Amino acid sequence: MQHNVLILDFGSQYTQLIARRVRELNIFCEIFPYNNYPTDLSSYKAVILGGSPYSVRAEDALQIDLSHIRGKMPLLAVCYGAQYLAHFSGGEVAASNIREYGRANLSYIKEDEVFFENVNLNSQVWMSHSDTIKHLPTNGVKLASTNDVENAAYKIEGETTYAIQFHPEVYHSTDGKQMLENFLVKIAEVPQNFTPNAFVDDCVKDLQEKVGSDKVVLGLSGGVDSTVAAVLLHKAIGTNLYCIFVNNGLLRKNEFENVLEQYKGMGLNVKGVDASARFLDALAGVDDPETKRKIIGNAFIEVFDDEAHKIEDVTWLAQGTIYPDVIESISVKGPSATIKSHHNVGGLPDFMKLKIVEPLRMLFKDEVRRVGATLGIDPELLGRHPFPGPGLSIRILGDITPEKVRILQEVDAVFINGLKEHGLYDKVWQAGAILLPVNSVGVMGDERTYEKVVALRAVESTDGMTADWVHLPYEFLMKISNEIINKVKGVNRVVYDISSKPPATIEWE
Repeated sequence: MQHNVLILDFGSQYTQLIARRVRELNIFCEIFPYNNYPTDLSSYKAVILGGSPYSVRAEDALQIDLSHIRGKMPLLAVCYGAQYLAHFSGGEVAASNIREYGRANLSYIKEDEVFFENVNLNSQVWMSHSDTIKHLPTNGVKLASTNDVENAAYKIEGETTYAIQFHPEVYHSTDGKQMLENFLVKIAEVPQNFTPNAFVDDCVKDLQEKVGSDKVVLGLSGGVDSTVAAVLLHKAIGTNLYCIFVNNGLLRKNEFENVLEQYKGMGLNVKGVDASARFLDALAGVDDPETKRKIIGNAFIEVFDDEAHKIEDVTWLAQGTIYPDVIESISVKGPSATIKSHHNVGGLPDFMKLKIVEPLRMLFKDEVRRVGATLGIDPELLGRHPFPGPGLSIRILGDITPEKVRILQEVDAVFINGLKEHGLYDKVWQAGAILLPVNSVGVMGDERTYEKVVALRAVESTDGMTADWVHLPYEFLMKISNEIINKVKGVNRVVYDISSKPPATIEWE
């Protein structure tokens, strides 16, 4: 796989969006912390410096040696990056009189500038900074301004170095994608060769070289990621792939049986293992979400280790890890904090003698689906909503009991089936129900009830990094609420979650 574009992260909340926009141009890119990236840049065609919550004027400003990048390869500096170039290269950055945050419009664009080809004057851009560039760095040439920001964009004469004070990657920068395309394709001449077909060819080749004739065991979940990973591996190594689907007791209603049936006819070697009692026993009395995740992760490893020992000479454990899992679990954002751990990310304990292979590790969810379509996987399977690896355990707030699992499975089934019956399932990126750790007073017939509260959650997103709640029709919500309360014993109140990510997360734990 040709790396093409290197994105250096200084802790901005928008860095992942830069990667998404670059990928949308069929250009492969990777994110690395500003202080920990590959020393060999020979395979990269361009570098992008991201934004940061820090100020370049601060004593603890994040600093990077750009001597091996500037003037040697195309460089685009965004926000903090643009201020960094100015501050440390003969320019001046000062505190702005007002915080420049939100929508702005370009009031000036330099004529015949390739970076702004097909970008309209008055085009809306998104600002997010409290400092401003007073004077350009040495050999800096102004390319664009807004009414409040004189030096909104500039380039360095004698170098292929461009800098912009705004964020082209966010939705509110209406021509932002065009600017990125102008820089990467027209200026940096980066090849647009990152397509699903190309990924499949490269991935299969890499897997064959990496795995060879070794045997691989893969944990299937029934979801998109593990299924696409399985088909890719099967394409690469054939019958040396052994798939295991584990019932952890926290799946959706009837999912264990349905998923095993689904894989019939796909040519995969799949074994079903019912370990529900093992997981539920280990989770008994545990209410901390991170502890739940770790218990489930450890139990999965133990189950796979047990099953792997039943396969002679197995060498590898394959996982359906995707890029958002990696980003959220391993703090690639440098100074930022880890949001939550993922059970399928990271190394294995010493007692387990398997090596890890993760064919989808660098893909976002929508890219996984496109690869799956290229592989000829059933569109209905590819259209399945994401489902958390720890299952319903992180949708049951508080401790886990078989009765709570039963209640949530029933509620979830009513909600998901209702979405499908009303033609809403494919309009939602992810949906599910959450069992809250509170009881609510209610009335059924002439009797007082004191039963559980459930929250319904439905979001729209492209990759799970950001998400917004879906405006489901009131009539639909009313019908589903009535059906849940009437059919699911133990629930007497239903609420709907209207929080977006950020500041909330998609899951509640």
